[in-house]
Amino acid sequence: MADEVTDSSQTVAAGQLRAFIERIERLEEEKKTIADDIKEVYGECKGTGFDVKAVRQLVRMRKQDQAERQEAEAILDLYKAALGMA
Repeated sequence: MADEVTDSSQTVAAGQLRAFIERIERLEEEKKTIADDIKEVYGECKGTGFDVKAVRQLVRMRKQDQAERQEAEAILDLYKAALGMA
């Protein structure tokens, strides 16, 4: 009887593990598809004449909250001034 419980526990654990792995694999495939879509949009930006580096920077900046963005800009301005670039 104890062997039956152990076998069923291992079967359940193996089933759970397989389900987790399959979910991860599906999500990884979705992530690859999304990354390809994003790359395509940046390509369209470049084809339209936009500077892709600037667009990427804007995307990063929009992810930050206003205070965080202002702090980063202030530090950058300070560093530029220190190097005589301001």
